[in-house]
This record gives sequence, C-alpha cells and structure tokens, in this order.
Amino acid sequence: METFNQQQRKDLAAAYRLVALFGWDDLSSTHISARMEEEEQFLLNSRDLFFDEITASSLIEVDSSGRAINATHAVVNKAGFVIHSAIHQARPEVGCVIHTHTQAGMAVSAMECGLLPISQHALRFYNAIGMHDYEGIAVDLDERSRLVADLGESEAMILRNHGLLAVGKTVAEAFSAMYYLEKSCRAQVDAMQSHSKLYYPDEAVCQHVYDQYQSYPDYMQYDWQGLIRKLDRLQPDYKA
Repeated sequence: METFNQQQRKDLAAAYRLVALFGWDDLSSTHISARMEEEEQFLLNSRDLFFDEITASSLIEVDSSGRAINATHAVVNKAGFVIHSAIHQARPEVGCVIHTHTQAGMAVSAMECGLLPISQHALRFYNAIGMHDYEGIAVDLDERSRLVADLGESEAMILRNHGLLAVGKTVAEAFSAMYYLEKSCRAQVDAMQSHSKLYYPDEAVCQHVYDQYQSYPDYMQYDWQGLIRKLDRLQPDYKA
C-alpha cells in the first residue's frame, strides 16, 4: 500500500502534466506544490524541468527555509518557495497550491473590475476570491504576510498584473478550483471582447449558486478520477 507521501508525489506530478496538457503552463515558470506528511515540508518542481517532463520522482522536497531535502540535483524556484511556503505555513488545511500565468488569467488580473459574476463558473468564487496587489517578482520573503492576508480563507486569488492562484485540501480540490477559475477568466475575456452590454444575474441568484457549489464539496473527485484515467492513457510515465 502506498504511503501518503508517495500518493502526493503521483497526484502532484499528474497536476503538472495536466496543467501542461490544458495549455496553462509558462515554460519553466509558475509552480504547483503539495504538502508532505512531515511538518513544514512540501513538494515542488525543480526549475530546470518543463511541466510535461515532471515525474513523481523528479519532484523535490523543500523545507521551511527553502532548502531542497535529499536531492542530488535540484533548482529551487525562489518565487515558488516564497508563494507556496507562505500559504502552507499559514493554512495547515491546505494540501496543494497551484499558481499559473495563463493568457486569460493575466488579462483579468490587469482589469480593475477583477473577476465578474457573469458565468456560472465565476459564481463559484462569488464574493469569495482574494486580490493581491503586484509587488514585483515574488522573491522577497516579507511579501509572504501580505499574500496570506489577501488570500484569507478563500480557495482562490487573483495576483494583480501577474496571474492566478488556487488552493485545496487535496491536489484534486486545488485543480478543480483552478479549472473553474481559468474557465471563468476565459469566458470574461471573450464576453468583453464582444463589446456587448454584459448581463449580471441578480445578487440573490449569485449567492444561491455560490451556496450550491459549497453544498457539493466532493463533486471534483469524479472529475479528478477521469483526468487521472486520461493521463494514464496519454502519459503514464508521470508516475515514474
């Protein structure tokens, strides 16, 4: 039977491959992390690998100081450490953090209005998404406190002029949050490009849909299982 850490490695490697498969990656930039069983340790990618090259065994263990543990060759992404260590230290219930620089995500991050409640997907985050002002490339440790404060208890955050961030208790939950957030941003960009007046659902309806999403916390497991089956067919080497 696999240990918790072994399963985390496989799930995290799957998330990296899926992000690449969906076209959300940005060469070797951006990062995804997963908490390990050991206190204050998490898994992160080595900066010298593209997302479609990540395997379970290539993931590196990082401690609270940013040091790679038991790794003969690893390039720790400093910005990745700053962002992920901040959230893992402040939110012990978070098992996975995903950060992306997608075209739609960056576009919405530059909009003063932020994410608009104009699609069913976007209503998953209705009045429940963090906003973090741009401070430059996230390599300064003192930014961690502000990242954490701006995320609060939310499952997602827009990093202004930068990109998107999503968290979850599991890799499956974090991936689900990022999937819905990315689709919401793409829908918003497409709708705004139509130059048509946007229709906004009634506030009560928006809140009702948000509550509906909260009522079914396990629905993403079905999607995750399907995604794993897809990956097993297309790129089974992720588990190596």
